[in-house]
Amino acid sequence: MLPKEVLQKIRRIQITTNRLVNESLAGEYHSVFKGRGMEFDEVREYQHGDDVRTIDWNVSSRTGRPFVKRYVEERELTVMLLIDKSASGSFGSVNKMKWDIAAEISALLAFSAIKNNDRVGAILFTDCVEKFIPPRRGSKHVLRVIREVLFHRPEHRGTRIQTAIELLNLVIRKRAVVFLISDLLDQGFEQSLKVANRKHDIVIIQIIDQLEKGLPRIGLLEIRDAETGEIACIDTSLPWVQTTMRENWSRNQNRLQKLFESQRMDHVTIETGTPYDVPLLRFFRNRAKRIR
Repeated sequence: MLPKEVLQKIRRIQITTNRLVNESLAGEYHSVFKGRGMEFDEVREYQHGDDVRTIDWNVSSRTGRPFVKRYVEERELTVMLLIDKSASGSFGSVNKMKWDIAAEISALLAFSAIKNNDRVGAILFTDCVEKFIPPRRGSKHVLRVIREVLFHRPEHRGTRIQTAIELLNLVIRKRAVVFLISDLLDQGFEQSLKVANRKHDIVIIQIIDQLEKGLPRIGLLEIRDAETGEIACIDTSLPWVQTTMRENWSRNQNRLQKLFESQRMDHVTIETGTPYDVPLLRFFRNRAKRIR
């Protein structure tokens, strides 16, 4: 049995995300993420208005009458959530930590998926794969995924996105929709991401905090790296400190943006201090327009 407070937290997220799914995202999700293609359904006799390109010439020649092939959309999808559980996710300068937002976004995507009868799986990672949940259908399975995302206690603190992507490529054989949910405070994963993108439909959801772009001018400040434990003392009132932080942030974001654009990967940025449903809905609608 799960503790009462755990069940209450899962229930709160379920209510919040279900409302967003029912009001706005489910239809957008369905229109954006199609099945793997069209699968053969039946052969039937040609009717006026049918596309002549669908004529089955083998059957037509045997029967002496024109027959056409009928196809239906292969709707079923596999959705994989790659969720960063490294220690930098414990940071949040406004209302919620990055971990909390990642959990709610995961729930939102998972409920959208099962509403369309898709399978959902997850990989929770730090600098190693902490947990792999094979994709399955159903509300009970999704609630298990959410519980793991919310309450899994990572054994490691670092980040190695490449490890999660390598496992994805190894265990998910067929094409999947993959949401990488991370602050992307890592390097060296570019090549493995390119390889995965050739096979899967990858969407990057980057969760950031406004203080990562630059610190306020408050004088001397002792900061500690959540993943390495290193401590440094900086003077935030110095102009060169402010400039260096902003330039480092911009340089890293530009590097990532060039990677995503060159690979034609969708990239959604979500800040901890703003509602996450707005940029997600914008992404779905923009992608739907692009597909149309």
